Amino acid sequence: MYGMLNDFIEINSTSFLYLLSTLALLFLAYFVVLRIVRRLGANPKYLIPLETVKKISTPLGFVLFSIFIRLESLRNLLGLQDYTYWFRKSSTLLFIFAFTWLLLSLLKILKHHMMRKYDLQASDNYKARKVTTQFNILERVVIFIIIILAIGAALMSFEGIREVGVSIFASAGVAGIIIGFSAQKMIGTILAGIQIAIAQPIKIDDVVIVEGEWGRIEEIMLTYVVVKIWDKRRLIVPTTYFIETPFQNWTKSSADILGTVFLYTDYKVPFDALRQELTRILQSTDLWDGEVNVLQVTDTKANYVEIRALMSAKDSPTAWDLRVFVREKLITFLQQNYPESLPRTRVSFENSLGVEKTN
Repeated sequence: MYGMLNDFIEINSTSFLYLLSTLALLFLAYFVVLRIVRRLGANPKYLIPLETVKKISTPLGFVLFSIFIRLESLRNLLGLQDYTYWFRKSSTLLFIFAFTWLLLSLLKILKHHMMRKYDLQASDNYKARKVTTQFNILERVVIFIIIILAIGAALMSFEGIREVGVSIFASAGVAGIIIGFSAQKMIGTILAGIQIAIAQPIKIDDVVIVEGEWGRIEEIMLTYVVVKIWDKRRLIVPTTYFIETPFQNWTKSSADILGTVFLYTDYKVPFDALRQELTRILQSTDLWDGEVNVLQVTDTKANYVEIRALMSAKDSPTAWDLRVFVREKLITFLQQNYPESLPRTRVSFENSLGVEKTN
């Protein structure tokens, strides 16, 4: 009895020493990693800023804890050798969960670091919109892949599920074809989202005309795009639409745009005076960017002349405001100075004496 007690104390003492040593090493590794991250964060040249330390400390702690509960010395100390299977499974699942959490945190830190170089609110935000679109879509793709792999790894850690999975894969030829045909639209939508991220026919904050509606690209998800209409409605469009259907993108390569104003006047309109007035109107407003100022006669009909005023602005909302401003001022100018230039309909009367009168 005394010898058995000595053996028990000796075994537990050894297990306790192993456990204590391992625990000390894990804590040391944890604090060394955090120390390195803090030192890197203190230097702006490095990737990880100081405020991100807390974001990775918790998942890193769970990773180390999952290693700790897998130790055989812990089970020996607690007298739980019969529960080895459950300790190992818990350790594996916790490690997969914590490591996935750590990867997602690092991905968000990387995105935040890259995106803080760009300002979407700047007047010339073409580069910022391009990079934001790429990162938003690719981030969702990577998150989707990481989570799917994590779930797969967790399920495959169980022997029963692994065997079922192998048997299903072995006999899933016809079923795979059926599922493939059923899911081809969903897969095509996801691939379209990836193609938008790479080719970028649209970007965040692009001005587009979709289904006859004028609006801005508000969100680009993996399977759909949200277009914010000018009257604050939202148009939800699948990503395949922007790959398969023609649409207008007013800010594909730059935000500046030309605006037009059409006037329909009488043949008596003084074109030179109208050109001078257009120049004066454009120079009086900050809506005009000073690039394009043209007035042309674009068509003639029996009863009127079509005149087009062409002007430029820094972006499409500004161009809209400029157009309505110029249209109003030109009409007011004609009303006040050349009322005879407004369009009119002429009617001819012929009396019994053969004298023709025109009104």
